[in-house]
Amino acid sequence: MEIARSDALFAIAAVLEIGGAWLVWQGVREHRGWVWAGAGMLALGLYGFVATLQPDANFGRILAAYGGVFVAGSLIWGMVFDEFRPDRYDVIGALVCLAGITVIMYAPRVA
Repeated sequence: MEIARSDALFAIAAVLEIGGAWLVWQGVREHRGWVWAGAGMLALGLYGFVATLQPDANFGRILAAYGGVFVAGSLIWGMVFDEFRPDRYDVIGALVCLAGITVIMYAPRVA
């Protein structure tokens, strides 16, 4: 159950962070305006809050593992919202990151 909760929190954090950064990008780089950028900043702030809800209490471990979620999630976001098509090296890199998450977060540790 704890792994499912952790995975769900990572997914929510990814939507907030990647989506927030995308909204800022759209607002500034694509000239959609400050409302878009402001919504992005709000989402980025919520991402920071969601990251604190992880069951593991180690900030460094959580953020290191989340980095892998961010990599894979960013590629997926680009595919869905920007018509980006990852090449095989993008996919391999994302899979390596996802494997790293598994090792960092879920390897058995001595208590």
